[in-house]
Parts: sequence; structure tokens; C-alpha cells
Amino acid sequence: MHTKHQDSKNPLSRIPSTSKILESERAKVLIEKQGQGSISELVRSILQTLRADIGTTESTDISLDTILTTLEAKAKRLDDTLRPVINATGVILHTNLGRAPLSQETQTAMTNVTNGYSNLEYDVTSGSRGSRFGHLQSIIQRLTGAEDSIVLNNNAGAILTTLAAICKDGEVVVSRGQLVEIGGGFRVPDVMNQSGAQLKEVGTTNRTRATDYENGITDKTKALMRVHPSNFLISGFTEETPLREIVKVGHEHNLPVIDDIGSGALLDLRAYGLEPEPLLSDCINDGADLVLASGDKLIGGPQAGLIIGKSSLINVIRTHPLTRALRPDKATIAGIAATLQHYAKGEAVEKIPIWQMISLDESVLQERAQLFTQAWGTTAQVIAGESTVGGGSLPGQTLPTRLCAISLPQKTLELVSKELRASELPIISKIQDGVLQLDPRTVLVDQDMQVVNTLKKVSRSVK
Repeated sequence: MHTKHQDSKNPLSRIPSTSKILESERAKVLIEKQGQGSISELVRSILQTLRADIGTTESTDISLDTILTTLEAKAKRLDDTLRPVINATGVILHTNLGRAPLSQETQTAMTNVTNGYSNLEYDVTSGSRGSRFGHLQSIIQRLTGAEDSIVLNNNAGAILTTLAAICKDGEVVVSRGQLVEIGGGFRVPDVMNQSGAQLKEVGTTNRTRATDYENGITDKTKALMRVHPSNFLISGFTEETPLREIVKVGHEHNLPVIDDIGSGALLDLRAYGLEPEPLLSDCINDGADLVLASGDKLIGGPQAGLIIGKSSLINVIRTHPLTRALRPDKATIAGIAATLQHYAKGEAVEKIPIWQMISLDESVLQERAQLFTQAWGTTAQVIAGESTVGGGSLPGQTLPTRLCAISLPQKTLELVSKELRASELPIISKIQDGVLQLDPRTVLVDQDMQVVNTLKKVSRSVK
């Protein structure tokens, strides 16, 4: 009797058993979704932590309900970690949030081609082997005027493969001001060096002239190269050599000119009050022998690296071993093709999400920001703000927008931001100038009511 009395006072004896937890209805729901083994392991881990905590404090909550709540939270993390979110940051090409959202037609094309088999590398007319790269050649040629093209899985891969195929064991002349580091610690020179080509820096950080390229050429030079500086901007006393002048120098020395334009626009941004990004067609017209661009930036498609230009050079790249290592899959090819079709049909602004966002009228933004503001309540108001294109495009430039701005103490704002991210469809906002901001420009229109309902729910929880 004495031992039994002591056990009843032992807090460890009050912890529910593993079997009791697993037999509860709430645990059975999780087991059905995640499997017996995964949930059992989580329960054992939770109980082990509880036992350790009880050893340091007797106030630890060891009720079955609390344990199950903890179990549900941990089980949620076992779900697929990559999932949709709502981008309310105002950054259109948000690299951390997956850059360009895809058009409905692009999504359908990618789904259709992955539902079963496809003619990825098969010529249905001749019944013989085909090339996966051939599916995009015609439409890229029509849109850009390039002789030939190839598409790899991203633009960094396009740079690496191009330099490895064209410039290995030789020098490539590049302006010193273009060798920058961009997001995530990615340094352009590091990728270029991996190709086996040696970088020959010319000019200065802020000024590079055609004569600098000329003077940088040696008997080891295999190409001249222009690199888009991404989100790096130099202002003031600057000078950049126009592509046509670089081409003139290169061709006088029988050297190819490679133009890495980064974002790869197919539409002129000046129509929307922004400075222009290099157009693929303009670069070809200016004489570049090879032009490299991203598929998931201003083109607005899935991640890819486009290489367009002279057939003689594309053929060399096409047969390089890295091309096979970095080739895109059938879904990417179908997605790029469907996205490019929007440009070919003259419907890119109406159909491609990033162009819908760039071209949004301020009156529409006002209405949508007001909708969000009303959903939150009295501590929110509509204010003027600035959206950015992002993704290394148009550094320093902004688009006027309207924001739903929530004013609360800083700690409460951080809690609201966390609650928005914890919602079923996470909403990513930003805290700036002492307010939490939601920019409707980057929220897909069919997500507006999701934002409204979440704001109503979170506002009730913090009041």
C-alpha cells in the first residue's frame, strides 16, 4: 500500500501510455494519413520530452488533450514541406516564393504531358528518335529571330554549359562591374570559373568602354561576354559599353559575343512606366552570337535557362556532356512552350500572371486593398506604397500600389505575421515602417477571399 501511494504521487505515472494515445480517435486520424510507424515514433519522442521536462519542473502539462495537440502539430510537419502560399509582399518575382506563378494554360500543358507518355524524344511522323530540344525551336525563332536554340534547367546551368562548351581552357573577357554576387550567396564568377574558362576582367567597377574589351583580348581569348548585373545597381559616374560596340570588337577579332541578359524580357516594360530590360530579340538584332535568359523571370514560365543564337555555336553546346546533365524534363518543356504561345498569340499581358500584376490599374489595387482593410477592422487603413518586380530584374525601380496597412504594437504585429503564415494557406506579408503591409498586386485575384477570411479570423484572435 505504501508503494502504491508513492507511485500515485509520481508525476511520471500520470503520463498517458503510448497505446492509450495511439488508440484515441484523434491519433487514428493521423495514423490513417501518415502511417502507424511515423505517428508511433512521434508519440515516443513527445513522451520522452515530457519525461525529461517533468524532471525539471512539475508544472509540465501532461494531459492527453495537450499531448494530442502537440502530436497533431508535429504530424502536420510530416506533410509535404513544399506547398502553395499567398504572396502579399509586393515583390512580383519573389525568388524565395518560387518566382513566376504560371498561367492556367501553362499549368494545364504541364499536367497533360505528365499524365502519361509523350513524344518527348520521338518523332511520330517518321517513327524514329527525336530531340526534346526541337519542341521549342520554332516558337523561339519566331519570337526572337534567333537561328537556333536550346533550353536547359536554369540560367546558371545555361551559363556554365555555354562557357564549358565554347570557352574551356581559354579566356572570356568580362567587365569588372558585372561580376557580382546575387541572392543566396550566388556569385557569378564562381559559376563561370566552374566551366573551365578563365575570366579576364576589364574596365573598372563603374566604367567599362569598348577599348577595355579590345585591350583585354589575347591569343587565349575565346569569347567576349556581357553579364546582367541582376539586383546590383551602380549610379552616378558610370559608363557601360552598348552591346553593339562589344559585338563590333568581338567580330573584328573573330570572337563570339555571349550576352547573359538574366531576366529575358519579351515585352517592353516602358509601357508600364518602368525602364526597359534587354529584349531577347533586340540582343539578337544587335549581333550577339549567343543570348542567355531565365524562363521563370520576365518570361513568366517555369524555371529554365534559354540559350539562343547562332546554329554553329548552339550545335557545339547541344553535344556537350553538361547539356545532358542539365537538360529539362518534359513538364518544363511543355510549360515553356505554353508560356511562349501567349506571346505568339499577343495575349501575354492578359494571360501570364506576372504581366497581369505589372499592368494592374491603381484603381483596382485600391479596391482590393480596401477589401483587405475592411476584413481586418479599425486598426487597418489603405495607404500608398511601392511594388517591385524582383528576381534580379529592374533594380531600384518600383510600381505605385495600394497597401492594406495594419497598425499595432511591434510584438503584436510579429504575432499577426506569424498567424498569417500559420494559416491553412500561408499568407506572406511584410512589416515595414512600423506597420504590417499586404500588397494586393502580388495576390492572385482568386485568392482575395482567402485573404479576407484569414484576416477576419486572425483579427479576432489578437483582439
